[in-house]
Amino acid sequence: MLEISNEKIDYKEINEKVHSLKTLTPPRNARRLAYILILLLFILIGILFLPWQQNISATGKVTALRPSDRPQVVQSAIAGRIKEWRIQEGQPIKKNDTLAIISEVKVDYFDPELLKRLQEQVAAKREGMEASQGKVKALDQQINALQDAQKFSLEKARNKYEQARLKVISDSANLQAEQVQYGIAKNQFARYDSLYRNDGLISRTDWEKRQLKLQNTYAKVVALQNKLLISKNKLINARIEFNSLIADYTGKIFKSQSEKNSTQAYVANARGELSKLRNKYANTEIRSQQYYVLAPQNGYIVKALKSGVGEMIKANEAIATVMPANPSIAVELMVPARDVPLIEKGRHVRLEFDGWPALQVSGWPSVSVGTFGGQVKVIDYIISKGGKYRLLIVPDPEQDGNWPKQLRAGSGVYGWVMLKDVPIWYEFWRKLNGFPPSLYEEPSDDLQGKDGKKKKKAKN
Repeated sequence: MLEISNEKIDYKEINEKVHSLKTLTPPRNARRLAYILILLLFILIGILFLPWQQNISATGKVTALRPSDRPQVVQSAIAGRIKEWRIQEGQPIKKNDTLAIISEVKVDYFDPELLKRLQEQVAAKREGMEASQGKVKALDQQINALQDAQKFSLEKARNKYEQARLKVISDSANLQAEQVQYGIAKNQFARYDSLYRNDGLISRTDWEKRQLKLQNTYAKVVALQNKLLISKNKLINARIEFNSLIADYTGKIFKSQSEKNSTQAYVANARGELSKLRNKYANTEIRSQQYYVLAPQNGYIVKALKSGVGEMIKANEAIATVMPANPSIAVELMVPARDVPLIEKGRHVRLEFDGWPALQVSGWPSVSVGTFGGQVKVIDYIISKGGKYRLLIVPDPEQDGNWPKQLRAGSGVYGWVMLKDVPIWYEFWRKLNGFPPSLYEEPSDDLQGKDGKKKKKAKN
């Protein structure tokens, strides 16, 4: 009461006089409800201190760990027309089974005996090239023969020139000796002529003999001069013949060498054309094998991407989808970039597959029902479309890693990457403030880590 008045009220006296006040007592149900609410409050406070395992949630799909185990499309290596289908959708197949047969659509390959004709062209070109190679060998022999003949002819001409030179020297010496004789005869005739004309000491007969001797000596000098001139001309002719032989044989050798080079050029060109023909033959032979579209591995035909018979297909165009028979199942989860630094290889993951009923309490994996265990196998180094990073999850042998055998590639998956245990109140407080989860240890610098091992680092 406010007690504004100065008079005091005696409530005890009022209670004794008023009987109805004595009959008013608190109901039992209200008291019980209060006890229950207080108990629930204490239980709620206790729950806030229970451990909660932090996690990173992500969605994804079922895939295969190895690229060879993922669904793939079978393509036709060449353009053509579908001639026959050998399979149907859902059918199991083995490696190298024929899926479809296609027929040719290019005019260049319509000839049914094209390989035979190409082989004949290859043989003809090879024979022509071998003949040209034989001609090259013959020209080599001809050039060697010309070089040998040139050597012998030049040696003969050189000897002839040397003989002419020696003849010139000999004739020159004879001429000089005869000129000396002519000089002596001339002097003797002059003395005899003086004796004959002035003193008459000798007879005319002796004078005439001396004159005849002088004339004979002069005649010999003239004859030797002519002989020396002829020897010099022979020497010049020998030199000219020597040079002519060099020019003649050099021209013949160059001509044979030029013909040899032309033949070698033809052989090289023929070798290139032969290589092209062989390449064309090999390509045609391999192309003829591409008429049968074969299965790349054991598996199942998922879907035929082309229908009917006679439909045209382009080169490298897919005609069917194949699922490998026994793929190494993995899960592909996409996590935001902000959570990637918190994840390392070997982290435990809980998975919930579409089609398998599950009750998942992300913070208490031990009480979850219908979920399956896994561990991080691969973390991509580059970001994917949508601004997320891809994780590849494989079964965890330390947990219940036996995933359902009925899993199909492409099925939806919801996963939780498990982190550190913290109190529930801390988790509420962290999410309200937008703080990142806590870690047991700092993640490895190498996001991929080492197979089957975690790298332990103490957090500073």
